[in-house]
Amino acid sequence: MSKARGDSKRRRLVTWEDPFEEARTWSGMGGLEYMQAVREGRIAVPPVWRLIGFRLAQVDAGYAVLEIEPAEYHYNRFGIAQGGLLCAVLDAALGCAVQSVLPAPAGFVSLELNAAYFHPVSATSGRMRCEGSIIHSGSRIVVAEARMMDGPGTLYARATSTCMILTKAKDASEQT
Repeated sequence: MSKARGDSKRRRLVTWEDPFEEARTWSGMGGLEYMQAVREGRIAVPPVWRLIGFRLAQVDAGYAVLEIEPAEYHYNRFGIAQGGLLCAVLDAALGCAVQSVLPAPAGFVSLELNAAYFHPVSATSGRMRCEGSIIHSGSRIVVAEARMMDGPGTLYARATSTCMILTKAKDASEQT
């Protein structure tokens, strides 16, 4: 490795709270109450949120907004944000919207995720806003969509997801 290349190394330190300890804190909360506590900083964000660097800006029943400022550490080898970054933010916005309509102690798992990209994202894109919302909510299946836009509202990516609702009592009995 050349000296010039070695001098260009960057570092980033990421810290997070124990996710299992945090889960015990919120296990009795309904979805909207939990998501509001995360937004207000009363409950720590999931570790992956810290790693990627996005935040929950707004949450209402069936609707959530995440924000992220793309940075160099999100880049792939072409000097643009890795598509997986956008997909992770889209998935999180979808998940927040879904969680916001669930009663305690229900959770969910994603059954499928479909993403489409329309423009490359880089640090020059500025703060991105990702809005997640519910399209359909049934007794066991929820379908949601998310849209990632820049400040002026240009659509950069869109995703849809089908999620299965998990309730402790019902899902435990299905495992026997």
